[in-house]
Amino acid sequence: MIKILANDGIDPIGKALLEEAGFVVDTETVAQDKLVDALKNYDAITVRSATLLRQELIDQCPTIKLIGRGGVGMDNIDVEYARSKGINVVNTPAASSLSVAELVFAHLFTGVRFLQDANRKMPVEGGTKFNALKKAYAKGTELRGKTIGIIGFGRIGRETATVALGLGMNVLAYDLFPFDGSLKLTFQAGITVDIPVKTVSLDEVIQNSDFISLHTPFADKPILGAEEFAKMKPGVGVVNCSRGGTLDEAALITALDNGQVAFAGLDVFDNEPTPSAAILQHAKISLTPHIGASTNEAQERIGAELASLIIAHFNK
Repeated sequence: MIKILANDGIDPIGKALLEEAGFVVDTETVAQDKLVDALKNYDAITVRSATLLRQELIDQCPTIKLIGRGGVGMDNIDVEYARSKGINVVNTPAASSLSVAELVFAHLFTGVRFLQDANRKMPVEGGTKFNALKKAYAKGTELRGKTIGIIGFGRIGRETATVALGLGMNVLAYDLFPFDGSLKLTFQAGITVDIPVKTVSLDEVIQNSDFISLHTPFADKPILGAEEFAKMKPGVGVVNCSRGGTLDEAALITALDNGQVAFAGLDVFDNEPTPSAAILQHAKISLTPHIGASTNEAQERIGAELASLIIAHFNK
């Protein structure tokens, strides 16, 4: 009987699919320092971003035949090493794309209408300084007609572009692997429109975008630092729903303070789960606690896709 530890949880749909296929699924989280002993009793483990599966742990878990990552990024797994040991490593790159893209626009709409600051001040000052706050937040802008620059044009980047195009925005995109094709916009009436999109240079994205959204894997050094912020349009908005460390947080704060960047939206941070006080308390930063894929719909898709991959592997 195949036993699976879903250490960071799995949607009930995925759990049910696995159990219907005859697998045993445990969803009780095992602490990182207890995993070595626990994994000796399992054939597979599924994780999200919390559990780390590094070489040292992999070496001590000879019964593990599969590692499943519920989501896109696999920075918390030594993927190539695991595969070199004969362990199948799978993930669900498409399942959460729309949820992450929608969170990007939650941050964008928040930033252009000052909601992050208004939501902090209204409960305190709304009763006594209502008109002053109304005046302070009276210069919002619309997204339609503006240009969004997307750095990283994989599944999530393309989904973000699709949402942007649907809102009437212009799209500039950069990726290490150039893209020259079209994105499909599907409307409720069943009408589908193909809109051509072509990637450009990173400098073109940085210099010509009204808003910039990061969608890259973890990098050895920040993709956006002081030099890049200086090249951006004054008043740009920056959103990071990809990975902590892909932008220089100190340089971001400087750019926010001097007005080069009008606002930022951050779902990921350098020091998760304890972001710096400077980031948490900044009036121009919209904050969420790494919830890009955390919608009911995305978790259902992730659970079902992960279950299908696991079943297919062990049924070979």
